[in-house]
Amino acid sequence: MKKTFIILLFLLVGFNGISQAKSDLLKHFEAYYQEMRLQGDINGVIGALTHLNVLSPSKERRDTLAFVYMNNGQHIQALNTIGIDKNTDDSDLAVQIKAVSLKALNQPKRALEHFEELFKREPSPYVAYEMADLKIQTGDIAGASTNIDYGIANAKDDMMYAFYERQQPYEVPLKAAFYHLKGLTAFNKDRNDIDGAIVSIDEALKIAPNFNLASLSKQALEARKKEGGEGN
Repeated sequence: MKKTFIILLFLLVGFNGISQAKSDLLKHFEAYYQEMRLQGDINGVIGALTHLNVLSPSKERRDTLAFVYMNNGQHIQALNTIGIDKNTDDSDLAVQIKAVSLKALNQPKRALEHFEELFKREPSPYVAYEMADLKIQTGDIAGASTNIDYGIANAKDDMMYAFYERQQPYEVPLKAAFYHLKGLTAFNKDRNDIDGAIVSIDEALKIAPNFNLASLSKQALEARKKEGGEGN
């Protein structure tokens, strides 16, 4: 009986020691995480969150780690952290990460289902733009038109959207970005209606004269129209 009691006592002391060590490690990495955030050290933040997830796993920590990966352009790592499947119990942040990362990895169909889930939870002109863009890519022109109409009606003047096709990124009003997409959908509906497509792109350029992508689209349409005229 005495021997059994001594063994149990040692086990209890051992468990308490492990628990205390784990608690100390958690405190250490929580402090380390805050310090890395203050210093803007992304690799340090990722390391701290990874340790915290190992020591005390939680959906919130996992989502935060995936978000840091996504913001750092590490989209594969972000998806490896939270997966790619659509889950009804995902947080809004997790759905956003899956949508953005899959789009960045050129997976439009998979990205679209997550953007649609985001829009279902909270309709937004920004999400509508992403949906319209992806639907144009996947050939759903009617669906894209619906999203574009919503976006033009609901985009506020102070809402901006960033483009990166130039060496120097730039922003244009979100409404201008929608008019550019409207021009693209008009062309995709009817390849002969180049003038109709240009009307919408001109509207985008009227709102944002610096809209380089819209200018490039207009030039391409005008060149196509000229080629068609010469062919006739």
